[in-house]
Amino acid sequence: MTIPRIYSTEILESKKSIQLPEDNLKYLKAVMRLKPGGKIIVFDGYGSEFEAIIEDFSVNGIGVKLGKQIPRENKKIKISLAQALPKATKMDLIVKSAAELGVDLIIPFTAARSVSRIDTDRAAQKIKRWQKIAMEASRASRSGTITEVENIASLESAIKFADDRSAKMIFWEEEEKTAIKNALTDKSLDACKNYFIIVGPEGGFSKDEITMAKKAGFKSVGLGRQILKVETAAAAIISIIQYEKGIFSHKS
Repeated sequence: MTIPRIYSTEILESKKSIQLPEDNLKYLKAVMRLKPGGKIIVFDGYGSEFEAIIEDFSVNGIGVKLGKQIPRENKKIKISLAQALPKATKMDLIVKSAAELGVDLIIPFTAARSVSRIDTDRAAQKIKRWQKIAMEASRASRSGTITEVENIASLESAIKFADDRSAKMIFWEEEEKTAIKNALTDKSLDACKNYFIIVGPEGGFSKDEITMAKKAGFKSVGLGRQILKVETAAAAIISIIQYEKGIFSHKS
């Protein structure tokens, strides 16, 4: 049986007793059917995780005793995703897929052709929902880290999250010169550990937006003849980057 993985905001140390939040009660008791003495894994979202034993269940949460720390290999690359807001609830799937793949940061933004426009009152609720989805997906993926979801931004603001160490790419369906394979196999990226990608809405980017991104150091990249739906584009791009950089290999 798979050992449940639970996120904790506390400082984790071997042999330390901690209290996990009560919102994990249903998952551990009803879904996983665990009792005191049951084994779980506790992680802090920063790469540290420990074996743990459940000591007790109460209305206030779950008492656990931490055991030995589980060694983890260093993360090979860091990926940040700036995603234009899509229609309806498609962002839920995008966040879930990106978090499962181990993306470090997601920045939702409103593009010129974004159909979805989220007002200030609803924005906080949306971000809270996406952060919860990201946490649950990160827990299931065994990545050891939690995908962060930033507040909704403009494209201009989202671009500023990218630092000079990152390979910066904006994906555009009208790009005919540079395909993703060529961009990733460029010799200048052999030692690159940080990737910042921008993915557009259903209607794609305007030429003004592409110009803005290029002025900020982004390379316009295409997917060849392939046209993907907005809810699958980011996951496909992330997977391609990870494959090219050896993330799916057993070698360290």
